[in-house]
Formats: sequence, C-alpha cells, structure tokens
Amino acid sequence: MGQLFSDTSKKEDNEDLVSSFNEYFKDIKTENKIISQETIDLIKLHLNKGNIHGANCLISDTLRNIDNAPINIAVTGESGVGKSSFINALIGIGPEEEGAAEVGVIETTMKRTSYKHPKIETLTLWDLPGIGTQKFPPKTYLEEVNFKEYDFFIIVSATRFTKLEVDLAKAITIMKKNYYFVRTKVDIDVENERKTKPRTFEREKALKQIQSYSVKVFNDNNMAVPPIFLISNYDLSKYDFPVLMDTLIKELHVQKRHNFILSLPNFTDEAIDRKYKATQQFIWLEAFKIGVVAIFPVLGNLRNKDMEKIKNTLNHYRKIFGVDDESLELVAKDFQVPVEQVKKTMKTPHLWKNYREETFRNNFKKLASAFDYPVVPKE
Repeated sequence: MGQLFSDTSKKEDNEDLVSSFNEYFKDIKTENKIISQETIDLIKLHLNKGNIHGANCLISDTLRNIDNAPINIAVTGESGVGKSSFINALIGIGPEEEGAAEVGVIETTMKRTSYKHPKIETLTLWDLPGIGTQKFPPKTYLEEVNFKEYDFFIIVSATRFTKLEVDLAKAITIMKKNYYFVRTKVDIDVENERKTKPRTFEREKALKQIQSYSVKVFNDNNMAVPPIFLISNYDLSKYDFPVLMDTLIKELHVQKRHNFILSLPNFTDEAIDRKYKATQQFIWLEAFKIGVVAIFPVLGNLRNKDMEKIKNTLNHYRKIFGVDDESLELVAKDFQVPVEQVKKTMKTPHLWKNYREETFRNNFKKLASAFDYPVVPKE
C-alpha cells in the first residue's frame, strides 16, 4: 500500500490540530474547565509529537471518566432547619414530587437516606440524621454515617448555630473533609426584622447582622470561620445560593465539575450560561476526537456509533435544559398554549412578548437559543 500522507501534510495537520486545541481552551477560566490543565497539556503533547492515537485515547478516557465520576454530597442539620427543602431545591424537584426528600417540622430522617438527581445519575445527595440523636451520638457520628464516601458536607442551620453543629464542624475538620455552613430561612428572618422595625429596617443591615452573628459563633469557639451562606430554599436567585454553587464548583474535583454544573437548577441567567458553556466543552471534545479520526482515517473509519454517541449526548443535554419534548409539553400546559407554539417560539423570540413572567421568559429564551439545533430523533 502506498503512503497515505506525505510527511509535510502530516506535519501541517498536526499543527492545525494543536492550534485548534490551544485556541479553544486558552480563554476558558480554570474554574470553568471540565478537564484539568494537566490533561489539556498532555493532549497537546501527544498532538505535538504526532501521536494522534494517544491524544484520541486520552480524550475518550477523560470524557468517559467525566460521565462516570460519582458525586456524593452529605447534607446534615438538626430537625426543622430546612434540610429536606434544601435537598429538594438542589435537585430541582418539589416536595410532593416522586423522589423528593420528606419535608416536615419533626425529625423525618432517622437513618441516612440517598436522593438521586432526576437527570444526573452520578449525583447523589445524602440526607443525614441530625448529630446528637440517641442513635447518632457526637463521638461516633461520622463513622456511623460513612463520612469517607462524601465529597463534602453541607451543614444546614436556621436561626442560630448550635453547639452540636459546631462540634460536627470540628470533627469534619479533623477528618480533613470540606464542609460549608448554610443558614436557611433567611427570607423569613429578614421579613420578621422588617415587621419588627418598620421605620429603621434596612435589608442589607439585617443580612449583615445575621452573617456577623454566625461568624461570632466560630470565633467564640476558637475555630477558623468556614464559608457561610445565607439562603432561601424558596427563592434560589436571592441571597447567597448562587455564591454557594460557585464555591462548590470551584472546589470540586475537576473530573466531577461537569455533571455538577449540569445538575444546577435554572435559577439565574448565569447558571444557565454556565451549564451551556460546560456542555459546549464536552461536545467540542467529542467533535474534536471524531475530527481527528476523520483527518487520520488510518486510526479507523468514522463509525455510526460515533455519530450515535453525539446524538445521545445532545438528547441528554436537551433534557438537562428542559427543551426535550416532555419538558416542552409541560411548559405548554403551564402557559396554556399548544406545544407546537412553544417549539416555534424557540426559533421565533418575538413570540415571547405574549407572556408575562419576565424571569422565565429571559431564562427560557437564552436556553432555547443555546440549543437551537434540529431535534435529534430517538432511535
């Protein structure tokens, strides 16, 4: 058989691939990359050396690891602090929907309970019993709840931090695990403050007082002050929920970042944009890998299963963003319009003037334009 490529053409192809790879990742911030800089450098090294097979295999392995990397988040706190509501908010389902954490004012969690994200199979939230119960005394709490399994702990509190919660934070620190304090029901506290002091009330001042009190608890216990986030489980766009999500994304292992970003509820334009950019990276890497095979067919023919994987990925992302057929039917039902009109709206932004809810309109329009490609049929 004759030589498939001249040395000159191979060199030019290699340079094009390296240039394309460099150009794509150079402007993406480190905390937003779904693969590590070490992996990026190693892929470039393979490309520079002309080791196309090595680059292709590394990209394939990296994407497979991203798909399969488990994410386990422990959520703990005492009875009535909004722990179950926080879990439901994080996985984006209502308290009465199938798979939701049970919400109540009494202690509903007497054993650790797992809650799978409805769209991200690798993400599990663990609702842990409150520390200090008869079955879970402080000395053995972490061992009893299998602390080694979790990527990090979120300690949920309301009104005030208790001694048991502070003791739990100390124990987690000793075990060298990350933890974050979440102060829920801030919307209720702020409203109560407004009613109590109608003349002198200042929203920012009230929030600062809550934050200052929380910091004081740790200072009084001679502890380093951990990240503290003030949130409302019923209005995620307000207060510190977006900051909490940003913090978790930055501190998660890079391999787990992609799926965690996709799990976020669509509560702000920024959250939607971040999810869109994460999906862009994954699809770009898949397409780059297929492009390498197309340029160097000696690696193997471009098979139907390669394109099928792209189709499956796109269909998965449509579900994540809520623009699959089932989700669009629910939207149509909520707005009492035919589903065909909703689908048409995805390509005709002017129709959004017929609807009143500004936040939903902006978010959905951005989402729709991001995924404004032909529907990928299911096999």
